[in-house]
Amino acid sequence: MSFLPEPYQHPFKIDDKYKKSVAYFSSEFAIDQTLKIYSGGLGFLAGSHMRSAYDLKQNLVGIGILWSYGYYNQARGENREMAVQQRRKHYHFLEETGIKYTIKIHGHDVWVKVMYLPADTFGSAPMFFMTTDIEENDVMSRTISHRLYDSDFLTRTAQYILLGIGGATLLDKLGVDPDVWHLNEAHALSAAFHVYGRNKSLDDVKKRFVFTTHTPVEAGNEKSSFDLLHKFTFFNGLTKDEARKLCGVEGDEFNHSLAALRLSSKANAVSKLHGEVSRKMWKGHSGICEIDHVTNAQNKKYWVDEQLEAARVAGDIKALAKRKRELKKRLFKEVADQTGRLFDPDYLTIVWARRFAGYKRADLIARDVERFEAMLKNADRPVQVIWAGKPYPKDYGAIDTFNHLVKVTQQYANATVMVGYELSLSKLLKDGSDIWLNNPVVTLEASGTSGMTAAMNGSVNFSTNDGWVCEFAKDGHNSFIIPEADPNLTPEARDQHDMLGFYQILDTVVLPTYYENQDDWWKIVLNSMNEVVPFFDSDRMADEYYTKMYS
Repeated sequence: MSFLPEPYQHPFKIDDKYKKSVAYFSSEFAIDQTLKIYSGGLGFLAGSHMRSAYDLKQNLVGIGILWSYGYYNQARGENREMAVQQRRKHYHFLEETGIKYTIKIHGHDVWVKVMYLPADTFGSAPMFFMTTDIEENDVMSRTISHRLYDSDFLTRTAQYILLGIGGATLLDKLGVDPDVWHLNEAHALSAAFHVYGRNKSLDDVKKRFVFTTHTPVEAGNEKSSFDLLHKFTFFNGLTKDEARKLCGVEGDEFNHSLAALRLSSKANAVSKLHGEVSRKMWKGHSGICEIDHVTNAQNKKYWVDEQLEAARVAGDIKALAKRKRELKKRLFKEVADQTGRLFDPDYLTIVWARRFAGYKRADLIARDVERFEAMLKNADRPVQVIWAGKPYPKDYGAIDTFNHLVKVTQQYANATVMVGYELSLSKLLKDGSDIWLNNPVVTLEASGTSGMTAAMNGSVNFSTNDGWVCEFAKDGHNSFIIPEADPNLTPEARDQHDMLGFYQILDTVVLPTYYENQDDWWKIVLNSMNEVVPFFDSDRMADEYYTKMYS
C-alpha cells in the first residue's frame, strides 16, 4: 500500500514490484505546460519519470520547490533579440496542505510552506512543492524560492538547503521515512546531513541514498566554499570536523557531486557512454560508491501523437505522411505568428531545439556562411531551419549565440529562431519537424532526450554520436550520424569536421532521399519510430530504477 498518509496516498493499489517506498528530490519537474517550474532537460526527464511512476503504480513521491517566477519567460526585445521576463506565477490547481515549519538557513529560522499536487491532476506521482515566499518570512528569505537556478550563488545555496533539509523535514512532518531517497542531481544533498543527524551513522545514510548524475565533465560539477556552506547551516548543525570526515573534504573546496558519490549506496549516469565517462572521471577519488547507468527516457504516453502512433502500429506510410504534413502546418502557424514567415509543409524542415549552451553548438551549421546560404537558397531541394531554446539568463555567451542566429536568419524567409521553448512549443517542434538536429561535442552530452520524443513523432535524428544516440542510432536506417572527429584535433578543427560532416550527409543522403526517394524516406521514419520504443519510453527507465538502483 501507499507509504504516504491520508489524504496524500496514491490513488491506486501499489504494484508489488514497486512497493519499496521512494522519495525523489529534484530542483525541477516538467509535468505540464501549466506548471512552469522547470528549465530544460533535467526537468523534462524528471517530469517523464513522475508520469511513468503513476502509470506503473509505483510507491514513489516527488519533492520539489514551488518557484514563484519559474525559470524565466523568454521574450523578444525591440530588435527581436532575446529578452528575459520575470512574471509571478499562480497555480490554483495546487492544494493547500496546511503544513508549515521552519528550517535553519545561515543560522536563521526560515518558514517553509508546502503545497500538494494530487496524482490524478496530471497523471504523475503525488508531489509536494515547498515555498518560502510567504508573509511569515522577511524579504530576503522570501526570495529563496523565487527563481529556479538563481544567478546569486548565496541564494542558490539557500535553495539547496530548502530542497534537501526542507524536503527531509517535510517527510518528518508527514510521519514517513522512505526506504530510498533519490537525488536527481546533487541539489538536495543537504538531506543526507538531516538523515545523518538522527543517529550519526554513515551506513544509515548510505543504505538509503541513491544519486543520479547528469554532468559528464568534472569542471561542470558545482563546487562551493566548505566554510561558506558551514556558515549557511548546509550541514544541518554538524561541526566542521564531523562534516569534513563524513564527506572526505580536506581543503575549502566542496564538490557537491563528489560528496553525493560518497554519501550514496549507488549512483547512476544517464546513458551507457555517460557511465563510462563518469567512472573514468571519478576513479581517482576515494570512498565513492559504484556508478552504474540508467539511460534516460521520455514518457511516450504524454508525448506521442495518437494519429502518428496509429499509423506506425499499422505500418501505414500513407497515413503517416498525411498526418505528418498536418502537424507541420500546425507548427508553421506558430512560426508565422512569432516570426512573420510562411513555411511550406512540403519542404524538408530541420529543427535544432534545446538549451543554448556552448558545447551544444547551436550555431554550428551557420558558421560557414557560404554553405549555410547555399542550403537555404537551394530551389531544387528546399530546406527550412528552425532554432529554439532557452539559454541560462546569465550565460552571455549562449545569449550572444541566440542573438547572432536571430541576426543571421533575418534575411531569409526559410530560417528563423523561435522563443518560448517550453513543453508546448517542444511538442509542436517535434511533431512538425522532419529532421531533429543535435550536434554536441562528443562525450559532453550526458544523455540528451529531446531526440527521443522527436523520433516518437516521426522526426529523424541527425546527430553527432553522443549520449543516448549511441544506444539507438543505425546510420541511414533510423537516423543520420555525423562521423566522429579525431579526438586529437583542436576544438576549431573538430568543429569544422563536424560541420562539414553535416553538409556532406545532408547533400548526399538526406536531401536526395527526401525529395527523390520518398519510399525510402518513410521507411527510415518508420524504422525510427518503431525502434525508439519501448527502450526509450520512460516506463522502462522507471522500472529500471527500481530493479537496478532501489534494490
